Formats: sequence, structure tokens, C-alpha cells
Amino acid sequence: MPAGLGSRRERRQPFAEPGSAGRERKAARDVSIDPRVDIGHVHLKVADLDRALAFWRDVLGFEEIQRYGDEAAFLSAGGYHHHIGLNTWESKGGSPPPPGRTGLFHAAIRYADRASLADALRRLIEAGVQLDGASDHGVSEALYLRDPDGNGVELYRDRPREEWPRTGDGMLEMVTAPLDLRALLAEAPLAATTGS
Repeated sequence: MPAGLGSRRERRQPFAEPGSAGRERKAARDVSIDPRVDIGHVHLKVADLDRALAFWRDVLGFEEIQRYGDEAAFLSAGGYHHHIGLNTWESKGGSPPPPGRTGLFHAAIRYADRASLADALRRLIEAGVQLDGASDHGVSEALYLRDPDGNGVELYRDRPREEWPRTGDGMLEMVTAPLDLRALLAEAPLAATTGS
């Protein structure tokens, strides 16, 4: 493990003083989180770093920003320090957790528009990656799959907020309907080719 990152056990700290949990929960319910907060990155335990990179970097197209030998790699879209972290610190040669266990359901990667999501679908098809599902949620369109380590992955694009379905009283009304993959794929930009 790289110096300074510490083990999971070393980083654990108690969340609250004994007896104060009720007061803190009540205060937390009265305050909404700042709307500028977002998910910065996902860090995944993988069994084989090169195999994970072949998926996240080579198939999905994330850029490799930094690598710690055969133990960890950090990937990004657009030059950010990292959106995806991959490591073998506790999982080298390991197997995915069995069904029925708690843990990450999926990491969701949001694409800027429908053409970008269509390009992701094209990349998956060309790499022979099988989808677990594809859904139109009204607010978004999503592709569901697994990475080589069995981690759930959602690739999606949001529709503009003014197109989100709402109930008669204005509440958001998400749905799960089939996504037309042929129509989506038709919007994929042509793959870049290198010519001589």
C-alpha cells in the first residue's frame, strides 16, 4: 500500500460520542446537504489490476492518471485527479462477494448526453461485454453490467430536468421501462479511426 494512505483499520474513527447520536440525528434531519455536493470518485477492490484496467481504461475509455505498480491505479475522465480508483490491497486474487451480502450495488457513471452513452454502448458491444439490463427511467436512460470483478456498473445519461416525468401534484415519478438499444446505438458517433 502506498505510503500515507494507511490501512482501513488505521483510518477508522468513532462517528459520535456515546449518547450524542440522538441529538446529532435530529440536527441532521433539520439541515439539507449543500446542493453542490457530488460523488467525487469510487474506489473498487479488484482481484487483478491489469484485468480491471483492460475494462475501465481500454473498454470504457477512462484515462490512466497514476499507477502504483501492480497494486493500484487511478483513472479519470477529462483530467480530474481520479473518478475511479482500483486496488488489490485487500483483494489480490480474490473472488467477488457471494449474492446475499451487503456492499456496493453499483457504481453509476453519468455521461454528458445521449450520443456519449451510445458511444459507450458501442464500446461494450465491440469488446463483447454483456449487459445485465437496459432501462428507461423517465429521468434517465441506463445500461447495467458488471466489471470483470463482478462489481455492478451503471452507465447512464440524465434527461433535461424539464423532461422528467411528474405526478399530478408535482412529485417526481421515475419508471423502469425497456430501453430501445437499437435506437440508442444509432446515435453513436462513428469510432475514431487511425489512417496511414
